[in-house]
Amino acid sequence: MDNTEMKNIQWFPGHMAKTRRLIKSNLALVDAVAEILDARTPMSSSNPEMDSLTSGKPRIILLNKCDLADEKATQIWINYYNRKGITAIPIDCKSGKGLKSFLPAVKNKVLKELMEKRRSNGMVGAAIRLMVVGIPNVGKSSFINKMAGSKRAKVEDRPGVTRTKQWVKVENGVELLDMPGVLWPKFEDQDAAVRLAFTGAISDSILDIETLAMKLLSYISEFYPASLTERYKIEIDGGDTGVTILEKIGKRRGMMISGGEINTERAAITVIDEFRGGKLGRITLELPEKD
Repeated sequence: MDNTEMKNIQWFPGHMAKTRRLIKSNLALVDAVAEILDARTPMSSSNPEMDSLTSGKPRIILLNKCDLADEKATQIWINYYNRKGITAIPIDCKSGKGLKSFLPAVKNKVLKELMEKRRSNGMVGAAIRLMVVGIPNVGKSSFINKMAGSKRAKVEDRPGVTRTKQWVKVENGVELLDMPGVLWPKFEDQDAAVRLAFTGAISDSILDIETLAMKLLSYISEFYPASLTERYKIEIDGGDTGVTILEKIGKRRGMMISGGEINTERAAITVIDEFRGGKLGRITLELPEKD
């Protein structure tokens, strides 16, 4: 990460503490847990408390927004989870990509033993109940709506909008329990917090947008420099920092204010918006440690 100074990010609205209690108290009602992660930041968007919160329940990981992530990097993550004995599939809730693989994966892999046990006991028609969890703005409501073929879950491009649990019936006798988005009390890894800020999982109101854009540009210039030259028609030099790249973009886009000064705030807003909208290409912000 760029060493541009940024205050420590801590963001834990009160309703998220309630969500942790809800997850624990409702775990006995479900057969498995579906955790939705952002394919661009699988580790950072995974609540480190989820292992303990969902202890004892089979889990499937859905790498959402895969169309915005580096395809090769997504496969690395899938292999990583497979090595840990966890089924992971790439999906894109907006387009519906990969969603047809979800229920077969649940029935034939995640809950294979349970399904065989039910068949042997003559419980073929018993409902499958799944808890859907994930941090704010990762796509839980979009996923549930796509699966249900309706607008059952409230969708809003604002972190933390789902406040209460709700059951949603989907095809083939499957019921999804939608839980409010949950972060964690303290970000021990500030780099992870910054990655979440890049993707919009943390409210923009608590961050300095220019510092955030500079950090993002620093990362992209190191790992995906072609995306910047193609999008903004600028040259990236080895010594460029996030600050200089932001200034180049502002100048190239004609974002000037009185006195010939570059409006870096306007440029920063543009960079963050275009990254989140996928206009900078398919970018993954982290890989498993060994990769």
